Amino acid sequence: MAVTVEIALSATDADYAAVFKPLVAYNAKHAPADYEPFAIRLRNEAGEIVGGLFARKFYDWLFVELVFVPEQARSKGVGSEMLAKAEAYARAKNCVGIWLDTFSFQAPNFYPKFGFKLFGAIDDYPKGSKRFFYQKRFDAP
Repeated sequence: MAVTVEIALSATDADYAAVFKPLVAYNAKHAPADYEPFAIRLRNEAGEIVGGLFARKFYDWLFVELVFVPEQARSKGVGSEMLAKAEAYARAKNCVGIWLDTFSFQAPNFYPKFGFKLFGAIDDYPKGSKRFFYQKRFDAP
C-alpha cells in the first residue's frame, strides 16, 4: 500500500477516528479489552455534582484519569475517601493495580501517602512545572 504523509493543522474528530478505530481493532487481537468506566461523584447541598473521581478499568488496571475536590472540601479527608473507594473497586475487579498522573501544581505529594510509587515524570509540562506518573501495584510488598 502506498501512503503519503501530511500534517493536518486543524485535526477533526474524523481524523481521530481514522487512527483510533484501527488501533483499537489491532490491540484487541493482542490483548482483549475489558474497558469499564468508573466514577465517584461529589455533590453539594443542592445536589449538584461539584467534583469527584473518574477512572477507567482497562487491561486489568484502574487508570484514574480525573480527580477534583472543590477548594472548600479540601483537607477534610474527601480525597482520601475517594481514593480508598477507587482502590476497593479496583481490588473487587481483580485489577493488578491503579495508575494515575498529576502535575506539580496539583497533588503530587498526596498519592505516595497511600502507597503509590513514582514511575515517571516529564519536566516542563507545562513549562516550569512537571507531570508525575504514579502506580500502586496490589501485589507489591
